[in-house]
Amino acid sequence: MTATAVVPARRPVLADAVLPRTRVTDALLVGAGVLVMALLAQVEIPLPLVPITGQTLGVLLVGAALGARRGALSLAAYAVVGLLGAPVFAGFAGGPATVLSPSFGFILGFVPAAAVAGWMAERAWDRQPLRAAAGFLAASAIPFLTGVPYMAAIVNLVMGEPMGLQAALAAGLWPFIPGGIVKALLAAALIPLAWKGVRALDARR
Repeated sequence: MTATAVVPARRPVLADAVLPRTRVTDALLVGAGVLVMALLAQVEIPLPLVPITGQTLGVLLVGAALGARRGALSLAAYAVVGLLGAPVFAGFAGGPATVLSPSFGFILGFVPAAAVAGWMAERAWDRQPLRAAAGFLAASAIPFLTGVPYMAAIVNLVMGEPMGLQAALAAGLWPFIPGGIVKALLAAALIPLAWKGVRALDARR
């Protein structure tokens, strides 16, 4: 007898519970995710190299609401739209030169972070606050894996200023932990609340 791994079945995400799944609605939802990110990017607390913004909250909400594939596509589209010149990044920034910004590595990390948040939503982690909080905290950590090394590379190689590991962590990680926890917990409250509303509407039909 051989043991086989049991892969949890994909469950409908929040967008699937509200709208029919078609190519048109998928495209509209991806575009809506870009808009959400553009708006939350302007909720900003300036810091010397990388500002604190509402983008991480947007990543979690978009990923969980749309699922892994559409969430990742939406965040990839957000990056592309910004690089093409639309002022969708923090501080209404945009354009090809953004790749030389110390914060651009975090934008790259938003794509897999949204995919992870969406993957967990597809396994119904987003329907209970405690499981949602655990999943969203894990997804929130992903942008730092690309963001901190990218920031250090830009500072060292482009800006010509020495930045070691401790300085990179001090500039790109430690200041963001409290806000990241708050945003993950906020998403873990909002998404299950939205599911509760969907179930209430279904019960009335």
